[in-house]
Amino acid sequence: MAGVTATVPTAATRVFDLADAPVRALNQFLHHELRGSGVQRVEILNPNGAHNIAVGIDHPVTIDIQGHGGYYVAGMNKHADVTVHGNVGWGVAENMMSGTVRVKGFASESAGATGHGGTLIIEGDASLRCGISMKGIDIVVGGRVGNFSAFMGQAGRLVVCGDAGDGLGDSLYEAVLYVRGKIKSLGADAQEEPMTEADLAGVADLLKKAGFPYDPTEFKRVASARSLYHWNADANQEY
Repeated sequence: MAGVTATVPTAATRVFDLADAPVRALNQFLHHELRGSGVQRVEILNPNGAHNIAVGIDHPVTIDIQGHGGYYVAGMNKHADVTVHGNVGWGVAENMMSGTVRVKGFASESAGATGHGGTLIIEGDASLRCGISMKGIDIVVGGRVGNFSAFMGQAGRLVVCGDAGDGLGDSLYEAVLYVRGKIKSLGADAQEEPMTEADLAGVADLLKKAGFPYDPTEFKRVASARSLYHWNADANQEY
């Protein structure tokens, strides 16, 4: 009809202020009340480094954490898109299954540990053991990663736009690592390999998703030499 303008309903938003409500109440809502509530976005105020914020989500929802988080932020995430507008402690997105977790600041140890899927984006640096035992997750770090990152990485991709510390990719299986900066040292059974066209395309896609403006040709590929796949009785524990 002429003269009638359609209105578009805005997404329903639920606000939790952790200065007034405990993390338990937030997670209770996310686990048991979110589905069917019509809420499409959750905003979390005053996190103040609290642990276990927004863990175990199993429903599509957008979550904005307005400040710093403690240990295990967005652990076991499934389907949700979580953004932390600050830094995080140990184990952000630990055992993540799907969805996206973005950290606008820095991440402490074991970011993305044992992650099975989804994408973890860290805009700053990540500390030790980033991507330890990763099992299919994609991790993109805008800065540096610490020692023994991707230790025992079984599947997935780790893209590091800065430098990498000692022991990168120690005991790798099928995870593949891409590093733009300097690598202090490679771990046992990790080796640098030529970048293929598939690697360049994959890195370009992940950089675009993360919003980082780097050239994929600047990255080095690190993968497993596969000498640790089978027990060698003659190696005398020396590989």
